[in-house]
Amino acid sequence: MASSSGPDSSRRVTIHDVARSAGVSRQTVSRALNGKDEIERSTKQRVLDAARELGYRPSRFARGLVRQDTTTIGLVIPDLRNPFFTEVAASALESARARGWHVVVYDTADRPEEELGTLQVIGSQVDGVVGYFSCAEDELDRYTRGMPMVLIGREHRMARFSSIRIDGEAGVHAAVAHLVARGHTMIGMLDHDNRAEPSLRREWFTAAALAHGIDPGRVAGAGQSADGGGAGLRALLAAHPEVTAVFTFNDIVAIGALREARRLGRAVPADLAVIGFDGLQLGALMEPPLSSVALDTRRLGALAVEQVGRLLTGADPLPPEDLEVRAELRLAGSA
Repeated sequence: MASSSGPDSSRRVTIHDVARSAGVSRQTVSRALNGKDEIERSTKQRVLDAARELGYRPSRFARGLVRQDTTTIGLVIPDLRNPFFTEVAASALESARARGWHVVVYDTADRPEEELGTLQVIGSQVDGVVGYFSCAEDELDRYTRGMPMVLIGREHRMARFSSIRIDGEAGVHAAVAHLVARGHTMIGMLDHDNRAEPSLRREWFTAAALAHGIDPGRVAGAGQSADGGGAGLRALLAAHPEVTAVFTFNDIVAIGALREARRLGRAVPADLAVIGFDGLQLGALMEPPLSSVALDTRRLGALAVEQVGRLLTGADPLPPEDLEVRAELRLAGSA
């Protein structure tokens, strides 16, 4: 008889819960639920009893293990107008296509309140979710109800989640060290303006500046667009006209700062050095070309798809040390 101890009622029962309750493998559960004859009748009945007791409803992916349905994953992006996220999405789409999967892309418009609504909409449409989320894990867990989920750019606590960690600390330290070596001591930052607390990138900048004896307080907020970068630079220079170099939250903000510096008559890099973060291909087309703390967007998207695939099939997930994408300083004409 199946064990009476079931999973947390706040999440969807998975094939793994049924396997654990019946004392069999996930593959045996799949065979039993799909009427295969290669397992013993008593084992099949034990699986069916466990599934009924737990209220198990096979996901689209579990049914597809036998019927060859197409697997669909949801990719949740904060802002598709930002080319960085477009590059990550393109990489994920390429990796998923190679597996014969479909990808549905959702844009939350950089609003945390949109995240849970998005998950509520896609819950019955996809087999797993990959993306950027700022909501608490217990909320994400409640809305995904057992669905495999890979979080990009943040840590996770719950065992059924996985994370792709972005480590930009060394790259930001290298950026500040480069500016100091070029004689800059008045270094400012344009941070994300839509956060209740300073961003992690600002924390990296602060630590790097203090390591070189530089005041890290020359900071202004910037909207996450080229126009926002221009407005942010105007605010920064109005408050700190002594600034001769600026590090920005991302490359789009940096591109806006480059444009605004030109409008203000400040030559780059002679009067104002600029370093962004992300390593967008677009940066190479700027004049001067943009220096950036660069991320490998192809690896980022490919890792996320690989990991969600492992979670879907029950294969061993990639270990944390293989789920880290490190940013590196890529110098060009702007600094």
